[in-house]
Amino acid sequence: MTGSVVFALPGNEAGARALCEQLPGEPGEIEVRHFPDDETYLRVCSEVAGRRAVLVCTLRSPDNKLLPLVFAAATLRDLGAVEVGLVAPYLGYMRQDRRFRDGEAITSAYFAKALSPWIDWLVTVDPHLHRRASLSEIYSVRSEVVHAAPLIADWIAAHVATPVLIGPDSESEQWVAEVAAGARAAFVILKKTRRGDRDVSISLPNLGAWRDHTPVLVDDIISTAQTMIETVGHLKALGLPAPVCVGVHGIFAEGAFGELSRSGVSEIVTTNAIDGPASRIDIYGAVAECLLRSGLAGC
Repeated sequence: MTGSVVFALPGNEAGARALCEQLPGEPGEIEVRHFPDDETYLRVCSEVAGRRAVLVCTLRSPDNKLLPLVFAAATLRDLGAVEVGLVAPYLGYMRQDRRFRDGEAITSAYFAKALSPWIDWLVTVDPHLHRRASLSEIYSVRSEVVHAAPLIADWIAAHVATPVLIGPDSESEQWVAEVAAGARAAFVILKKTRRGDRDVSISLPNLGAWRDHTPVLVDDIISTAQTMIETVGHLKALGLPAPVCVGVHGIFAEGAFGELSRSGVSEIVTTNAIDGPASRIDIYGAVAECLLRSGLAGC
């Protein structure tokens, strides 16, 4: 038999099906549930001896996903899988990559050390690497990164007339410039000051030249959405059209999607790296291409 056996951890069934449609191999069946004391029960129901196994698990809210993921990888290895890979379209625990205050945990490094021993490789989509050059700085296994910028650029070009892209901060400028080039659009960058998770202030550059354009707010992660919400308020005060908000990873913590929706935007769109109410840009075709190109698909 050739190709991989693709297993979906709970909540990742649609992504696993999409990969199976584009890769050599077949879907696998895995049962995950909890005992009354909330410990995890896991059973692999497919034959994996001598096969490559792929686990699909996006790691939004990773605390309750890590143990089932580790148990699944360990079980596959015990049952004779020759390789266990992980497709995690959203990779959690990437923000805390240094000590901002004395005594803080560098959780990105600790999470990577906890996960790396159980897998042979990792594929993810646009991880939060603002202060790291690559995943190899913390993950000890082979990693491949799929970039969503071309997919987002294509969506903007197809759905937004006369866009002007607005990036959240200087750290995002290179990424925003890439999306703007692909969409054949102009872009500007905000100046942002963050004092807390929900305490953000921004200032806009002069947008007088773009009053007849549709603002498109772009970011890699939409979590509390406070930067976008404040930006929308400034744009409304300037009399610009209602903006479109586009993100790679739509976390939408604590009611953020509803708050952003009510702020005066015309549309909210994300990729399906995290499945949610705005996930209309598919990344699984690009993930499948990455697996095939890198030889990780088992063909």
